[in-house]
Amino acid sequence: MAVAIESDYRMAGLSERRVAMLAYAEKLTESPAAVAEADVEGLRHHGLSDRDILDLVEVVAYFAYANRIAHGLGVTLEPWIDFEP
Repeated sequence: MAVAIESDYRMAGLSERRVAMLAYAEKLTESPAAVAEADVEGLRHHGLSDRDILDLVEVVAYFAYANRIAHGLGVTLEPWIDFEP
């Protein structure tokens, strides 16, 4: 399942709720200024509470922060991590 999610989460057989969460996380990561109230309402439509949405935003923000710190310091990945930007 993890490989399918990594390949294309939209086609991995996840619930609509999880696809919505991942789509939101992707948008927040790639174009944060484009996130709007409608995006948050979409998450609510899929059953996420305001606390759930806050948790999601905090996790996405933390990963963005941690990645920028690592990149800024020239930290290299462990050899077992297969990552293609």
